[in-house]
Amino acid sequence: MELQVTNSPFNQEQVELLNRLLPTLTESQRVWLSGYFTAINGAAGSVSAGSAPIAVAAPNVEAISKEVTVLFGSQSGKAQGLAKKFSKKLEEQGFQVTLSSMSDFKPNGLKKVQNLLVLVSTHGEGVPPDNAISFHGFLHSKRAPQLDGLRYSVLSLGDTSYEFFCQTGKDFDKRLGELGGKPLTPRVDCDVDFDEPAAEWMNSVLSSLSASSASSSAAVGGAVASSASGAESEFSRTNPFEAEVLENLNLNGRGSDRETRHVEISLEGSNLQYEPGDCLGIYPENHPRLVDELIEAMGWDADESVTINKNGDKRSVRYALTRNFEITVLTKPLLEQIAKLTINTDLNGLVAAGHEQELKSYISGRDLLDLVQDYSLKGIPAAEFIAVLRKMPARLYSISSSSKAFPDEVHVTVRAVRYEARGRERYGVCSVQLAERVKAGETLPVYIQNNPNFKLPESPDTSIIMIGPGTGVAPFRAFLGEREETGAEGKSWLFYGDQHFSTDFLYQIEWQRWLKDGVLTRMDVAFSRDTDQKVYVQHRMLEKSKELYQWLQEGASVYVCGDEKRMAHDVHETLAKIIEQEGGFSSEEAAEYLSRMQQQKRYQRDVY
Repeated sequence: MELQVTNSPFNQEQVELLNRLLPTLTESQRVWLSGYFTAINGAAGSVSAGSAPIAVAAPNVEAISKEVTVLFGSQSGKAQGLAKKFSKKLEEQGFQVTLSSMSDFKPNGLKKVQNLLVLVSTHGEGVPPDNAISFHGFLHSKRAPQLDGLRYSVLSLGDTSYEFFCQTGKDFDKRLGELGGKPLTPRVDCDVDFDEPAAEWMNSVLSSLSASSASSSAAVGGAVASSASGAESEFSRTNPFEAEVLENLNLNGRGSDRETRHVEISLEGSNLQYEPGDCLGIYPENHPRLVDELIEAMGWDADESVTINKNGDKRSVRYALTRNFEITVLTKPLLEQIAKLTINTDLNGLVAAGHEQELKSYISGRDLLDLVQDYSLKGIPAAEFIAVLRKMPARLYSISSSSKAFPDEVHVTVRAVRYEARGRERYGVCSVQLAERVKAGETLPVYIQNNPNFKLPESPDTSIIMIGPGTGVAPFRAFLGEREETGAEGKSWLFYGDQHFSTDFLYQIEWQRWLKDGVLTRMDVAFSRDTDQKVYVQHRMLEKSKELYQWLQEGASVYVCGDEKRMAHDVHETLAKIIEQEGGFSSEEAAEYLSRMQQQKRYQRDVY
């Protein structure tokens, strides 16, 4: 619509100026002006006298900075992916965005930041991810500056099945406030199903940054739409690809008490892309036996229809419990919700204040069937009960193939988890499904989880040291496959361990071929059950401490993959010890050496 004197409150000169200006404005410029006028009007106010408004003198309105700093701390790449997508959305709305990993951000520059957005995951038992450790330490030290001019907001990712749920995000939120910062919006803590709360947080931040919710209405829809969209492929975490299984083999020899599956999956037609170091997300199905036992214990009709999502889609009880909801893990929030559905005084007492240790002890190692049987919950309607369950989370597995070596395929290496507890067999949900119920020709819902924090060096001439016992060796098969295809000249050294040489040497023929061809420079192995005294990879590292330290001094990058609580912790301590004794450093200097390697991306870990 063209403005005229007759259809607007402007005079002829103003109309001519506006008609020249308005068609040239971009969408982001229109949004900015909308927010600007809303802020001015809100600050000025007006008093009505009859039909004519009388303007009240406006106080000085502080200009809202269009500069935004987005910092992420991420172990597996989820927080980093959200940070990148939100930064792009902010730029589309006219903001000048600085996006940085916490490890790359110069903390002294924090006092110059006016708008700070923190997206961070919590790793292990409430600790920051590797690339957030140094920034977290700085912020909680005496060197941290006062931040009275700072506006900030925190999005934290976590898992409610862990005791210290979203602890790192809580730490940042509390500390930024203690230093004088003012929240732009309240912190949002996300469980494993983070897409919707993350999108809501983005919308809320956009509204605050744009001065009012009215001025950011155009931005809100875009944030929701893009919060989980794939950059290259239409398939993503929220829209997985039904991928055909090409091969499913047991890598362990006869007589082994372990079962490790090598699963080859077709990505043909998906346009899903990955690099060595990335993960494959698989949405599993619960064990049919556990589903049937739960239905029987609750007295439900397996064919009754129940709602499975916010869209109102319905499925049978058996289908929902098999594919849509988690039934093998108990969490504090879940027990609190279930307690509201029953008058069982014992369960309500368990979740009551003051019983935290008792609750923590109870939920450890138990599943939904245990809860139903222990507290006689039979009789709660299926629709009410299922409505409070957590959605089935995908399982992430380190990819064990190079797409250059196996185009349109992705391989994973998965150890089947089986054990008995409280008189009943227990199963790893995805691992046992792969071991027992997935055959070649069948399909799995999958997506790629990019992990920018576990990547080969940029230079193919850089030497690499890889440490991965058991299935932790998976990404290193991808690393070496990639370096073989690209002709990388850098040296490579693999430390690998498992129980028995004869039955548990995963991918033995491939390592030996790569050694023969020079793709793998050297390999040290540790088979813990083949000797009287258990020998692990960290013992082999100590035996080769002089050579290992020499490789570090020459610029080698170190990669660790596997169990965080034991193996990765022991390997970290061993690296520090080697640096200390071979370099003549104090323990503090050795710790600083490793910290510098992490900041330089020469020490990367894929741990779980």
